[in-house]
Amino acid sequence: MRLDPTTAAGSDSPIGAALALAGERDPARNATHPLLDLSQAAPPYPPAPEVVERVVEVARDPGLSGYAPVPGIAPLRRAVADELARDHAGGISPDDVVVTAGCNQAFAVVADALAGPGDEVISPLPYYFNHDMWLRMRGVTPVYLEPDADLVPRAADAAALITARTRAIVLVTPGNPSGVTVPPEEIVAFAELARRHDLALVLDETYRSFRPDAHLPAHPLFADPSWRSTVVSLHSYSKDLAVPAYRVGSVIAGPALRRQVLKLLDCVAICAPRTGQEAALAGLTRAGSWRADRVAEIARRRERVGAALADRPGGFEIAALGGFFAWVRHPFPDRPTLDVVRTLLLDHDTLTIPGTAFLPDDRQMLRLSVGRVDEAAAALLAERLTEAGRRAGVATG
Repeated sequence: MRLDPTTAAGSDSPIGAALALAGERDPARNATHPLLDLSQAAPPYPPAPEVVERVVEVARDPGLSGYAPVPGIAPLRRAVADELARDHAGGISPDDVVVTAGCNQAFAVVADALAGPGDEVISPLPYYFNHDMWLRMRGVTPVYLEPDADLVPRAADAAALITARTRAIVLVTPGNPSGVTVPPEEIVAFAELARRHDLALVLDETYRSFRPDAHLPAHPLFADPSWRSTVVSLHSYSKDLAVPAYRVGSVIAGPALRRQVLKLLDCVAICAPRTGQEAALAGLTRAGSWRADRVAEIARRRERVGAALADRPGGFEIAALGGFFAWVRHPFPDRPTLDVVRTLLLDHDTLTIPGTAFLPDDRQMLRLSVGRVDEAAAALLAERLTEAGRRAGVATG
């Protein structure tokens, strides 16, 4: 058979590639050199008891095994709207919410509703790889925005990238892979830029709960009654509620975009899984204390990674740290980063994601997920990076 050349030209999943590489490792090493898996941003703990109890109830109720409404079940849409309105001090109603099967699906349907082949979308570096993959496989050109020295994208720099083909600006905040949180005032500047050019500002807020200042609004955009003409906010509950397998996300948008999103969802999945929606509803409405404790736990794990790399073990240096990630520069400028990743895994039993999965070129970067790093893992990470540098003749910082 003949395949679509645009899709066939797309890159494969970096997570899949990492797991395939892990399969090359000798499992016998686990006895003496346990694998330190820092690849995927998966919560290291199970869902809240309230969520598990609700899933059991749903599984036992034959009345809940049918299709859910395409936009999502009404109580979940209300809970999402209420929480975001409270946290952003803005105006969001349940009608503004469409529930999706995870945030990746949210981005995919929004991108398809906004742009087609030949169009452009502005995407700051480093980008989230699934965003870049989807745009390219749909024939949309990502136009890369270089961030400032602190890896914060700036609206003033984005202005020069806008053309007649531009359809949207995408921000991921906190970033994946960088962990960098875009300041509220900069998000406002991006919204004003998008509005002036009749573009969509798409905010992927998957890691919103894990910001260092999560008690403050991530941005004030929803306080402006005209937000629906410009702003699109995407959310995930995989990390927040520890339910990645249940596939629950959401799109917050105005009516014109929501109509197009619902057309696409009806063709792709009809609706997000009912069990996942009920699980998310229980988490949002019944597990507040559990969520706060988990945010604090991830913060502790993130701090351990920061402390472990503070002295640049083996020459590895943190460029940014936040959300679920450490964005780390390796000390081997003459080696391809993919080769460094392979060496770290096969010789030092540490699995990371190469920065080349998030960049158009090789900048000596690695992404480390902090979720599984407890005190022992942090010490092990520093020890293994030190050894990797020592074997390559790199002095410890």
